[in-house]
Amino acid sequence: MEAIPAADDLSSFLAILPPAIRTILEKDSTGLYEVVLDLGRLPEARYLDRHTLVLSDEPVSEVDLEKAIERIGQFSGDNRAGIERTLHRISALRNRSGKIIGLTCRVGRAISGTINVIRDLVESNKSILFLGPPGVGKTTKLREMGRVLADELGKRVIVIDTSNEIAGDGDVPHPAIGRARRMQVAHPSEQHAVMIEAVENHTPEVIIIDEIGTEQEAAAARTIAERGVMLIGTAHGNALDNLLKNPTLVDLVGGIQSVTLGDDEARRRGTQKTVLERAAQPTFEVCIEILDRQTLAVHRDVAGSVDQLLRGWKIHPEIRKRDESTGDFAVVQKQEPIVTAASADGLAAFSQDWGNPQDTHLKVYPYAVSKGLLERVVKTLQLPIEVVKSIDEADAILALKSYARAGAKIYSLAEAQQVPVYVVKSNNLPQIQKVLREALHLDESAIGSVDIEEDVDETEIALEEARQAITRVVDRMEPIELAPRRSYIRRLQHQLVERFNLSSRSVGDEPMRRLRILPPASSQNQKIGYI
Repeated sequence: MEAIPAADDLSSFLAILPPAIRTILEKDSTGLYEVVLDLGRLPEARYLDRHTLVLSDEPVSEVDLEKAIERIGQFSGDNRAGIERTLHRISALRNRSGKIIGLTCRVGRAISGTINVIRDLVESNKSILFLGPPGVGKTTKLREMGRVLADELGKRVIVIDTSNEIAGDGDVPHPAIGRARRMQVAHPSEQHAVMIEAVENHTPEVIIIDEIGTEQEAAAARTIAERGVMLIGTAHGNALDNLLKNPTLVDLVGGIQSVTLGDDEARRRGTQKTVLERAAQPTFEVCIEILDRQTLAVHRDVAGSVDQLLRGWKIHPEIRKRDESTGDFAVVQKQEPIVTAASADGLAAFSQDWGNPQDTHLKVYPYAVSKGLLERVVKTLQLPIEVVKSIDEADAILALKSYARAGAKIYSLAEAQQVPVYVVKSNNLPQIQKVLREALHLDESAIGSVDIEEDVDETEIALEEARQAITRVVDRMEPIELAPRRSYIRRLQHQLVERFNLSSRSVGDEPMRRLRILPPASSQNQKIGYI
């Protein structure tokens, strides 16, 4: 199919602007993103590479605004308008009496090839949710997906176009959406009703919706998905973990409920008794975070990713990058397998012999031991070991000595799980190698050794120590101090603590200055000290 040009009728866009501004932009409009006209201020042009150009020495006048408004369509309830038969969007700023005192004029483009990077997901018939900041191309992708699904895959597609941004202004939709049909929305508050109407009246196989933002719209999206219709949409939020903190939209990814565990189950999981769990199946099966216009983070299994986030585990989605010049893409980071909670059945006895490594696949849980270093040893030496993220999955525990002294909690957890604890004196490669070698009953010549890069490893070790401590602070509700670190590493640890909504401060004098991480109850009145 012939590609749709990237610049979509720019002459119509420039025609609404004051003549002096139009002349400047006609000379070079490459990468133009939007033009801002605010009463009494200098007009500005913004570009995709994020630079801003002042277009005139004369401030915008009331006459400039009035002439621009005359050339565009009627403003809707969300203060948006368009230019007939184009994809351009004009948004208004009003004063308290309702008079327009500013315009944001955004260039609308239909670009072919933007979904090549996710073509396999589009053809999977799974519902897809896009997340990302404004201006990264979410609507552009929706537009092309509508065309591809309708024209190339022969699907019955309905586009819910609340602000006429996907299919342009006017009664006739822009050809960029192909044979997909467009339903307009009279007022933004009615978007959820139009979504349901589309399903009930027009027998779609696919519904495309931009900017799901209210609880009613989230409920309508769930209703659509439950009826077996493929749903493609965008929502406010930059990443999947942001959506979990949004009480209005969290239902899109399954919702969250608080669950109280029994004593035995809490001990088995190695957690406190009250935990957060996913409440239902997600409305969207796939989530795509748009990091920038050419880079995407893909969560192929939203349910699994949400479960891991609620357990406090870090997730590593698949990263895809598109070459803008050729349109080709590459997977630059593969997604780590989704880890689910395993049952306690079949775990080895507390005094088990790890046996012959060639015949055994062992699951090891690192307790205050650097997960990165452990995985590096396992991968480099090709050991038959899997590093797991939960005690209830482990066949054995690898613990740091300072956190595994006599009477430490880890021993009671290990006894409850009936798994052995192996102690590492310090977080470094030789110690981890030594303990794994002893556990596997191998001599040094059998598995070799890993080269040491202490300077590279220090930051990784420090951040892993902070992650482990954060989990224990939340569980025990008491402060924990980390090992002394250099100032720039402490700053990274402070930032990591902030991400988990905890507070920390630096204590002690150099060279023994270190972080103290505070539990939630204590952190309300504490400020972070970064030095």
